Amino acid sequence: MFSGEYNHSIDEKGRLIIPSKFRFELGEKFILTRGLDGCICIYPMSAWDALEEKLRGLPLTNKNARLVTRFLVGGAVTCELDKQGRILIPGPLREHAGLTKDVVLAGTLERIEIWDKARWNETCNFDDVEAVAESLNDCGIMI
Repeated sequence: MFSGEYNHSIDEKGRLIIPSKFRFELGEKFILTRGLDGCICIYPMSAWDALEEKLRGLPLTNKNARLVTRFLVGGAVTCELDKQGRILIPGPLREHAGLTKDVVLAGTLERIEIWDKARWNETCNFDDVEAVAESLNDCGIMI
């Protein structure tokens, strides 16, 4: 399980240091792909395999299933850490997330999300989190 929020910077070559707390859970190889809301997601292979299995089970006749599969799988790249604990984020993924320099890495249970810091501050506004949490009561989530 991934948890925590970390601020880092991407260098001019598109490399990003992964927090040491996340490295062990990721393993040697993992998947980077487009995420919802304009972020990049990092999945350990076990979580990615489980997601792929669910996507394989979706009917090809469902247009939304095809679109989501293209979005996630089409943007996916296998990645590994270099000796300094960094990853290279490919240009198309950096572009998708609007990553320039300052980023936020957020652990979100089975995956890590990488956000442009300004977009994170815009999108993840926790001012109204109480009302949002209340709306999840129907899903069985009570905080």
